[in-house]
Amino acid sequence: MSQMTGRKQLEVLREEHTSNRWCVSLRDDVFKNFMSQGNPTVQKVFGDGSLFSPFLFGKFFDPSDAFPLWEFESEILLSNLRSSGQTTVDWFQTEQDYVLKAELPGNGKNCNVQIYADSEKVVEISGQWKPQTRESKMEWRSGNWWEYGFVRRLEMPEDADCRRIEAYVTTDMVFEIKIAKKTLGSDHPNKGKDVSIATKNSEAV
Repeated sequence: MSQMTGRKQLEVLREEHTSNRWCVSLRDDVFKNFMSQGNPTVQKVFGDGSLFSPFLFGKFFDPSDAFPLWEFESEILLSNLRSSGQTTVDWFQTEQDYVLKAELPGNGKNCNVQIYADSEKVVEISGQWKPQTRESKMEWRSGNWWEYGFVRRLEMPEDADCRRIEAYVTTDMVFEIKIAKKTLGSDHPNKGKDVSIATKNSEAV
């Protein structure tokens, strides 16, 4: 009898965009030097096929910069990685939601991933792979963040409802995030009423 995989819902934190977070960009040459140190944990977090790898989409792209993920097809951007079995990342959309699935670094007993949604319609997935030293006076996301943590920031589509986001992680560290699509008239709850009144008045004239 197979054991069922547990799934835990993650809290989606809401906050205003702050300029002091992710203010240090990760450059191609810096990343290559960082990876050349041979740390096995670093290789797992940022290696080929990882959601947090700058080379996930083929060319170098700083994960701390917001990427318009759902404007592209995963089959196209990830074709090379999938053909060699190097990634489990997947994203798609249904009639109701925008969905992203990926494996996370770490183990089922230690999931420190945080999800943020800010006022600029960006969803952020981040966490630490190494704790900061006590002597450090700067919050890790405000400096050379890759030395302590990982991040992937994504632009939400225009019709995404940033107030309705759900995120889950399983015990084997499979992550899923679902962003609901706006329903017709959801931004203007009285719009339908105004139209009906205008129509009624025009008929009476």
